[in-house]
Amino acid sequence: MSTVENVIIIGSGPAGHTAAIYTARANLRPLMFEGFSTGGVPGGQLMITTEVENFPGFPTGISGPELMTALRTQSEKFGTRILTQDVESVDLSARPFKVVSDGQTYEAQALIIATGASARYIGIDSEKRLMNRGVSACATCDGALPVFRNKELVVVGGGDSAMEEASFLARFASKVTIVHRRAEFRASKIMVDRAHSNPKIAFELDAVVEEILGKEQVTGVRLKNVKTGKVWEKAVAGVFVAIGHSPNTSIFQGKVALDEKGYVQTRGKSTYTSVDGVFACGDVQDPTYRQAISAAGSGCQAAIDTERWLEAHAH
Repeated sequence: MSTVENVIIIGSGPAGHTAAIYTARANLRPLMFEGFSTGGVPGGQLMITTEVENFPGFPTGISGPELMTALRTQSEKFGTRILTQDVESVDLSARPFKVVSDGQTYEAQALIIATGASARYIGIDSEKRLMNRGVSACATCDGALPVFRNKELVVVGGGDSAMEEASFLARFASKVTIVHRRAEFRASKIMVDRAHSNPKIAFELDAVVEEILGKEQVTGVRLKNVKTGKVWEKAVAGVFVAIGHSPNTSIFQGKVALDEKGYVQTRGKSTYTSVDGVFACGDVQDPTYRQAISAAGSGCQAAIDTERWLEAHAH
């Protein structure tokens, strides 16, 4: 068996890399697994985000991949060892914790879970093809971009997040149409009422997006009424998919306490999980904010919690 690591970090988005920078500077020599078998991608959701305009310190904006490359470089500069490997399973039943990757078992005194969450998508080919070319899963990330300003947009979904996204987009767009496959919404009454009272927001109910139109950029959508079968096209500049997120926690089921939606539960304002010595940060434990900057902030918290915990539990 190889030596026992001080801390292993699983995940490599803003939360994981911030945790790595802080633990590395604390001389804990973190080992990071960049990939994980839970639906995420190395670098997190920013790797599929073209322009980030709201991350502090970049007044002219920065592309998602550029920001993640800079964070990775900074992690390595302070001594983080990064393995571009998937984590297949974990054993958190006893310390040192065990992490299995590429058939090899790694051990650590502490573990930081930073595996993020993945946006749910409609699942049509044109959606993939036009991702970041008018298709987005984050209004607060992309809604203020010039390409969407004073244009007609579509929001797909029927929950609170869809109502929030539509209300946010209505600040910039000329009109926002919420497309929902049912006549009833899952969203809370107050959120629906707010959307209804906004003169810029319209509704297409009992409808689905059958196709997103456009070659290089979104130019419209083909909609279908699920009750009547009627199909029609609508010219729009953007499609915002707001049908929820799934936390990347499949390998942690039964190992650490998750909430009813699968997010890792953390204690109070800390990053402590239900397992002593295991910490969680970023979108994997945050169904509310889901921003790069809040993920980075919680990565800093997880690193400080880990450092103090290891100090208190030093043999």
